[in-house]
Amino acid sequence: MRLPSPSAHPCSQCAFYDQSVWQPVGKGAMSFLTGGFSRSEFAEGQALYMQGDENRGVFCVSRGLFAIRAHSETGNTTLLKLAYPGDVIGFRSYLANDTHKTEARALMPSRVCTVAHRNANRLVQTDAKVLARLTARSIAEIDAARDRIIDAATESNQTRLARILGKLMQAHGTRDGAYLRMHLPLSRTDLADLLGIKPETVSRVLNRLKADGQFVVSGRDIRMPILQPHTSALSGS
Repeated sequence: MRLPSPSAHPCSQCAFYDQSVWQPVGKGAMSFLTGGFSRSEFAEGQALYMQGDENRGVFCVSRGLFAIRAHSETGNTTLLKLAYPGDVIGFRSYLANDTHKTEARALMPSRVCTVAHRNANRLVQTDAKVLARLTARSIAEIDAARDRIIDAATESNQTRLARILGKLMQAHGTRDGAYLRMHLPLSRTDLADLLGIKPETVSRVLNRLKADGQFVVSGRDIRMPILQPHTSALSGS
């Protein structure tokens, strides 16, 4: 993929530029950023990094969806979270100067922007604002994990599953008449991992969502009604 010129900020045309950890980089350090910057396309099922791999840099998902999974010594695999466009992944191993404790694998055709490890080091060392943004991402991830624990204790499985499906739909759904429609990129086991419940329970929760009219589910084909804004019968009178 064609990259910007060495003098241009490589994230400047991205929809997530304002939130980019590299947004503070100025002209004086731009060569460090552009010199280590790359964009890569990933096919469905392709891994960005594997658990145990050496860290190669800091990664930002610019398109698509990634599954972040952990593998146990007994061979079990758990889906920990989903990485959406705008999410930065792999940065904890970068900050810890350690190997990856999880794997990241594309669930659909995706694109990732990478700043190589060596270049990221130069930028972090020369610009405190970059380090602050990486630190803020770490804190946000800790907060999100805390929120998931609280939600699991205080909200119904139906509410939590509806939130997951709704977020996926908003990110990847396409308009189909009065509905948003998508092919669910997750298995029932994946959904069970995210919710902390058994796969058979996921099927029951999906049936409740269908009965309530929140979603239309046929296998992995999911449709969600588009809520129409309320229009007063007196409007225009």
